[in-house]
Amino acid sequence: MNKNHREKTSISPARRTLSDEACPSCGTGMIERRAQLKLPLNGENVSVPSALHLSCPKCGEVVLRFEDSRRLQEDAIAIYRKKHGLLSASQIRGIRERFGLTQGEFGRLLHLGANTISRWESGRNVQTESMEMLLRLIRDLPGSLDYLRQHAA
Repeated sequence: MNKNHREKTSISPARRTLSDEACPSCGTGMIERRAQLKLPLNGENVSVPSALHLSCPKCGEVVLRFEDSRRLQEDAIAIYRKKHGLLSASQIRGIRERFGLTQGEFGRLLHLGANTISRWESGRNVQTESMEMLLRLIRDLPGSLDYLRQHAA
């Protein structure tokens, strides 16, 4: 073997750096589009019309930027709430504010964390059907909040 022989190193194709606009599957430039996308939510596929995303014209790969993903989830939750007749984010906030409660205080009465209340009120998460019933009881039945205050541990 020759003393001057050196092994050549190369970067494998899997390690190549792609531009921000390139498709992660094929490397083709992505195009911003609006189209119907589906998102699974509580065991159901929720269709969101006109969702902003990046699409590859060559292989069809769909990529969501962080903000597009957040918006898709919020829109899917709003559609899900409307379809199932659930209270909206602003209605939940209205119930809490009507009684002058902070998110933390409201969460303690419902045996939930303040972050859960925050996610409901910002549209980032959807309440369960049992929590929906409890929220409606608080809203519609006088004295139900006083009952919770007396019995919340």
